[in-house]
Amino acid sequence: MAIPDYETLMLTVLRAFDDGATSVKECLPTIQAAYVISDAEAAELLPSGTTTVLSSRAHWARTYLAKAGLLYSPKRGRHQITEKGRAILAKSPDRLDNEFLRREFSDFDAWIANARRTGRDELVNIHRDAEQTPSVSPEEAITKAASEIEAELRDELLSLIRAMDPIAFERLVLRLLEAMGYGAGSLGSRMTTKATGDGGIDGIIHEDALGLDAVYIQAKRYAPDSKVGRPALQQFVGSLTGEGATKGVFVTTSSFSAEARDFLTRVQHRIVLIDGNEFARLMIRHNVGVRVMQTIHIKAVDENTFADI
Repeated sequence: MAIPDYETLMLTVLRAFDDGATSVKECLPTIQAAYVISDAEAAELLPSGTTTVLSSRAHWARTYLAKAGLLYSPKRGRHQITEKGRAILAKSPDRLDNEFLRREFSDFDAWIANARRTGRDELVNIHRDAEQTPSVSPEEAITKAASEIEAELRDELLSLIRAMDPIAFERLVLRLLEAMGYGAGSLGSRMTTKATGDGGIDGIIHEDALGLDAVYIQAKRYAPDSKVGRPALQQFVGSLTGEGATKGVFVTTSSFSAEARDFLTRVQHRIVLIDGNEFARLMIRHNVGVRVMQTIHIKAVDENTFADI
């Protein structure tokens, strides 16, 4: 089954510590068995790739239980149930969640209120998002919000790109490739071809500073619903052959048809296809046409600092 949200896990995590677990890691088999979570589901990673979804939600369940005083930590990474925690279990509650903890424990409600008062707007939004969509932990809420912001930015970039002059778009493609490391920083390593009669080649960029190997570029602004088909790629391959070239990049603001992608599996040339979404994503990754508006640092304890203390 799908991995439950961190609030649903609270009761199971508390029971696991009551049964003798001393770390969140030791709670995971109990959680997996209780909710019939498969090994594949248990191994699913967060988008950040730093930890599993199951472990993240279990850790946040433990954090909130500790803030309510139901668990305490005698040392880093080790946790024990408190008398207050055992008293709650003795009442056999059907569920523990943030609303229950706020209602029953003033310390927990004060902690949430203090976080909102002193934790800046970002922390307030994270808590609010986590509460409005309780299937996610605060860490997941951050990742989800970042993904939504980037998706909106990609759409905005594509709208601007599709409105560009064709020659300006070709220059933008070369600028992106240079930002990705092509050209080895040499100012003479990239060039656009003539606006007309370019033989299907819109630009050339060298892979090295000496110009020993070149990548030929085709850049086409297409409407979102107009896919690049096989004939366009056949023409590009023919142009590469005519130049004695073996490497090419075909960039479009739309997408490529299945026939076009299949055609490339049967040619000897090394050609990379970049559709509109991928082009915008690469622009964001390599800071071309975008700027950093805000930076949020998510920090964790450095275990090495405390290892010998």
